Amino acid sequence: MNIAKYIDHTFLKSAGERDAVRRLCREAKMHGFASVCVNPAEVRLAKSLLGKSGVKVCTVIGFPLGQSTTLSKVCEATEAIANGADELDFVVNVRLLKYAPEECLEELKRLVEPCRARKRVVSKLILECCELTDAEKRRGCALAKKAGFDFVKTSTGFGSGGATEHDVRLMRKAVGKSMGVKAAGGIRTREAAIAMIKAGASRIGSSAGAKLLA
Repeated sequence: MNIAKYIDHTFLKSAGERDAVRRLCREAKMHGFASVCVNPAEVRLAKSLLGKSGVKVCTVIGFPLGQSTTLSKVCEATEAIANGADELDFVVNVRLLKYAPEECLEELKRLVEPCRARKRVVSKLILECCELTDAEKRRGCALAKKAGFDFVKTSTGFGSGGATEHDVRLMRKAVGKSMGVKAAGGIRTREAAIAMIKAGASRIGSSAGAKLLA
């Protein structure tokens, strides 16, 4: 199985080697990954490095807790798009999802607006599944679908747990074939990536993208 096309090659650390993003983009072009996923401050650099390679630039919004205000997330998304982001991974406000789903839906509708205004920009909603019951995961998927998101995603990679085959299967069943499912968090081997794809993932987020090909 050629899994390169599934991979969002990721570097979201606050520290690291000086040329980490340059290396990330070089590897993504070399292997033909779907995208690189970088922090918002590095979107412009990644875009300039990838050029017309076909590798997309993904960034994260409201990361990693999802507890920013709606307006700040909208502004962050708008700026990221202006800087060249092709895909945005938004972190859900877990407390709204758990205790105020109608308010959560209204926020999600506002968050997706900058992406829908630019038809080329893909929107993904990170549910942080380790914080949710299965019923809440299904609720999150339903709200994401209703709000108009393109993908749901398992994890930030910064929570207490990452992607599981159980969660990927649950999310795939919840959203059907009309949305993507991104598995992220703790996927470090080819075998793990293939298991997620077989469970229903259409994208794999990993900081070990090159190793997944071995």
